[in-house]
Amino acid sequence: MINEFRDIFGFSNKKIESGLKNNALLSLEIEFESKCNLRCVYCYAGNDFLRRNELEIEEMFDVISQAKALGAQKIIYLGAGEPLLDPKLIDVVKYVHKLKMEHILFTNATLINEKTAQLFYENNLTVVVTYNSMKPKVYDWLAGLNGAHASMQKGLEFLYEVGYPDNNHVLGIESVICQQNIDEIPSLWRWARERKILPYVECLTHVGRVNGRKDILVKKEETQKVFETLAKIDADEYGLYWKPHPPIAGFACKRHLYSCLINSQGYVLPCVGVDIKMGNIRKEKLKNILKNNKTYNDLRDIRKNVKGLCKTCDLNDECYGCRGTAYALTGDYLESDPTCWRAKK
Repeated sequence: MINEFRDIFGFSNKKIESGLKNNALLSLEIEFESKCNLRCVYCYAGNDFLRRNELEIEEMFDVISQAKALGAQKIIYLGAGEPLLDPKLIDVVKYVHKLKMEHILFTNATLINEKTAQLFYENNLTVVVTYNSMKPKVYDWLAGLNGAHASMQKGLEFLYEVGYPDNNHVLGIESVICQQNIDEIPSLWRWARERKILPYVECLTHVGRVNGRKDILVKKEETQKVFETLAKIDADEYGLYWKPHPPIAGFACKRHLYSCLINSQGYVLPCVGVDIKMGNIRKEKLKNILKNNKTYNDLRDIRKNVKGLCKTCDLNDECYGCRGTAYALTGDYLESDPTCWRAKK
């Protein structure tokens, strides 16, 4: 496993084990307002835009402080839409930096300008930009908006101009594998590596707009080929070694062992894929919600509770498949991931 992915997006096994032993929360994912300027064909939020009664700034500050008190070291900014459309984002970024916590923003970058790029840099924010294709037509089709590729490129240029990436400021690109861009993924990976950008390549999660979109789906054997190609590129060209397995190339997603999600209305969920509302921070403290919830505790002990072929897989120590995809396709968040190419009967 390449430590660069683990160190940015996750934690060492030692830290995770310590967190589990002490009932600590190591990171928190938090959604901003459900507004978006794109209509990505694979969006996990589906068409659930413009939700009512979304979190106020003080509520966001409060839950972040609660998470820090529970041991959280990282805050991950997601969007029920695009986070930069929410005016609260800038204040939250400053607040988290003041708390001396690490933080990561996932953004389509189309709204980044010189001022926001400079603010991100000054607050040591890791920025991960949606980058699904180097071909404008393909990118725009996946984004659901003509001109999206050009706007994203402008956002990237502003990030470059203020100093991203450097030793203290990580810049990443996020690419979701679809039928329309699958042949480009190795080129995108090399493009990122050559520019000291962290490539974050992931499988489609079968939630939101992916439902009913057979035209974007890829077969598990196709995903396997891509992941194995990326692993070979890293080993042969960059001296980086990792074992290919879904759902993210080069990274073992273990978020259920140390994280949870606060959606834009204050509901606590295991992650964006497992859409089970475990409680709401407006009614109960985060600590109590997590302590007493069966779903949360089932997933914290996923090694023991996971079912089927995921339980007996030889990579069980570092992977347990995508819980979101398992839940979406089987109705059981503990079932084996049906889209994993290693799950062969």
